[in-house]
Amino acid sequence: PSPAVAAGLLGLLSVALALGGARGGGSPRFPWDSTSAVVLHSKCLRITGAAVEAGSARPAQKARVLEHQALEQVALLAAEPLQAGQYYTLSIQYFANLSESFHGFYKSTYRTQEGELRVLAATQFEPTAARMAFPCFDEPAFKARFSITIRREPKHLALSNMPIVKSVTITPWLVEDHFDTTVKMSTYLVAFIVSDFKSISKITGHGVKISVYTVPDKINQAHYALDAAVKLLDFYEDYFSIPYPLPKQDLAAIPDFQSGAMENWGLTTYRESALLYDPEKSSASSKLWVTMVIAHELAHQWFGNLVTMEWWDDLWLNEGFAMFMEFVSVSVTHPELRVEDYFLRRCFDAIEVDSLNSSHPISTPVEDPAQILEMFDDVSYKKGSCILNMLRDYLTADVLKAGLVQYLQKYSYQNTKNEDLWNIMTNASIPYSLMFFNFICPTVGSDKNELQGDGFCRTQQSSSNAHWTKGETLDVRAMMDTWTLQKGFPLVTVTVRGKNVHLQQERYLKGVNSPSSTGYLWHIPLTYITSKSDTVQRFLMTTKADVIILPEEVEWVKFNVDMNGYYIVHYEDDGWDRLINLLKENHTAISSNDRASLINNVFQLVSIKKLSISKAFDLTLYLKHERQIMPVLQGMNELIPIYRLLERRDMDGTAKQLKEYIINLFKDLIDKQSWSDEGSASERLLRDSLLLFACVHRYQPCVDKAKGYFTEWQKSNGTLSLPADVKTAVYAVGAQTSEGWDFLLSKYRLHLFNVERKNIELALSLSRSKDKLQWLMDQGLRGDIVRTQDLPHIIVFVAKTPSGCHLAWTFLKENWEKVVEKFELGSNSVADIVTGVTSRYSTRSQLAQVKEFFSSLEEKSAQLRCVQQAIETIEDNIQWMDTNFEKVKTWLQNNQL
Repeated sequence: PSPAVAAGLLGLLSVALALGGARGGGSPRFPWDSTSAVVLHSKCLRITGAAVEAGSARPAQKARVLEHQALEQVALLAAEPLQAGQYYTLSIQYFANLSESFHGFYKSTYRTQEGELRVLAATQFEPTAARMAFPCFDEPAFKARFSITIRREPKHLALSNMPIVKSVTITPWLVEDHFDTTVKMSTYLVAFIVSDFKSISKITGHGVKISVYTVPDKINQAHYALDAAVKLLDFYEDYFSIPYPLPKQDLAAIPDFQSGAMENWGLTTYRESALLYDPEKSSASSKLWVTMVIAHELAHQWFGNLVTMEWWDDLWLNEGFAMFMEFVSVSVTHPELRVEDYFLRRCFDAIEVDSLNSSHPISTPVEDPAQILEMFDDVSYKKGSCILNMLRDYLTADVLKAGLVQYLQKYSYQNTKNEDLWNIMTNASIPYSLMFFNFICPTVGSDKNELQGDGFCRTQQSSSNAHWTKGETLDVRAMMDTWTLQKGFPLVTVTVRGKNVHLQQERYLKGVNSPSSTGYLWHIPLTYITSKSDTVQRFLMTTKADVIILPEEVEWVKFNVDMNGYYIVHYEDDGWDRLINLLKENHTAISSNDRASLINNVFQLVSIKKLSISKAFDLTLYLKHERQIMPVLQGMNELIPIYRLLERRDMDGTAKQLKEYIINLFKDLIDKQSWSDEGSASERLLRDSLLLFACVHRYQPCVDKAKGYFTEWQKSNGTLSLPADVKTAVYAVGAQTSEGWDFLLSKYRLHLFNVERKNIELALSLSRSKDKLQWLMDQGLRGDIVRTQDLPHIIVFVAKTPSGCHLAWTFLKENWEKVVEKFELGSNSVADIVTGVTSRYSTRSQLAQVKEFFSSLEEKSAQLRCVQQAIETIEDNIQWMDTNFEKVKTWLQNNQL
């Protein structure tokens, strides 16, 4: 049936579970056009019988079942044609084993504190795995209401999207739970869990019951998530002016979980590290991560669940929005976390993949399950959120909010396409297009124009240039189509001639033989400040070239204020010299986000040979005086990868010189760090990164201090309480000796250290012993000591070390089939491994090896986007080294700090 016809569908699903296998029966009911065959999705289900019933008066007729495994479909052939306008009930009997991967209805295990192994079963259906649990129309536009019944042992409890309405004891060892019928929703949002979890609950201000479920031994780590979820759900109900439509919202921490979390309606599921927080042991970065993930999943209850994209080509309507809303919500509910400090990082990550030819438009056609999975990438999530932030800066927060609320109200319980959103935004902006905006950002500390309140506010407008369009109606669709329907992003070149500022736009594209970028044109909402005025001026650039006339000549001009726009800027002639000089003389004259964006842009321009590497390094000299988290981390994010490239190829000590230069840049800041958990969230996160960097790169004062802590901790047999934010650095140093490594591993295996698993994994993967690194990856594949869910980041950690880079590549080649079977072709996990293992390759022989291996695989693997990204990145690294190695060497010799 068409999605419109399927809207009446009611799925009655009953699952009988013995932890090991599942039996099911399903009976969807619907009206349709006349037909003899009903085609449903089904994967790995053994269907034993099917029948069609037309109303209760007539007996059910058996239907023949044909299966097409490659298409993941089954056809049910009725004995006589099914008539249009008539309601039918299909009954399907089938059974299946619980999935051994992380999708479908799958098995998860955990050990109690006493060491007993326990089994549970949970679901992960997005994007195309509901068909692994029950036959269904498994596409987002086929929304239906689901009525679920689960049989379980009395020692377990069953959870699903809706509350239980009744439980019936069938036998002393079997209970049948009947769940309330769901609202109208897509199949990928159906969820159920059978486990022995414990829970804690609270009621929100709007009367919704929120519960957090975890394995029994960890329920004391659920309080932070519960409080955060209550605040966030209340925030969203108020912000969207649309009540949350279900009576409850459960958050469940699943011991084995591939991604970060999943937004199933009324039963959101999480990796344990994304939900559990121990105030005694968890770091500031863990608190930030947990808060952001909960904010993301709860935003989906509106963006994604209530209003869903029609097909996966517009996945960004779900994911870009949820990621954008994390910042909008958390900046209000948890202002102390200062989330606005981290938004830029996401845009820089997006730019990294979007600068390659293998990128794709935000909205792009996809067909098969592997292509659909590939859409769950930095372009859909991070670029999606960055262009929404740009739109908010363009329309103002109030207009954007008004448009979003209209969109959600108009399309509740329906499916949408890209243009539906833009049409509503255009209408929402009409009443505002003649207004002047006067939102003033209060200044904070020494930095002007820092973000306040709900984040991202605007600085005062001058009446001379009060609005981009000078009173014309804004055509949001025409503008935003240029950002969603073409891949990549613009490079704006600025040339100042007296009072005239000449502007030119072109596509920014890395690559040796990059294709021509003619035909690419964006509508760019330009913003700028100058040495004479920190009032943000605005100009919508819709042509290849344009000119702005300033009221007077200026010392310097900075475009893309706070990098609210998704574009990078090149300053011709002496434009860069003037900005570099500004940073040297008085860096706080511009905001910390502006400084971070200059650091990012200058290195991006080196990659496409618009600037010399020495110019970029000249800019970094000012970092000796930088104290804010974003520019410091951005400086490290640009310089450390260059060090890693040199380290792999180092013949003459240049890498060592560069390492010393980086340490000297940040030495004062590192020396100032207290080895404690005091300070704001940003200060604590910065401390965590700085100390880890210093210790891993063997800055002696840091190493000595960490060694002292590790020795004390070891003497206490792990009972000494270390400050949460310095643990990673301490563990990293401790793991350098064989004895320290073994001691860390013994603690890793203990229940007490669950909160610290990721810190310990990182430390263990920094070992110089190849045997230990090999063992670590092998264990990750086996999944008993190291959970398989953690294997992707362990492989990438290992690949980043000098002793592990070849091991990780060999491991990937030898275990490719197993990795794909476990994590699925096209998944983010597989992409992270492929790009992570090869990201520092920079020789022609490495390029040849990578090409040879992937071309030897079957076509679907060879054509993965991540493989193209990996190849392009290696080509880019080769070109970068050929062009810049000698220049870096010379610069370092001339600029000893």
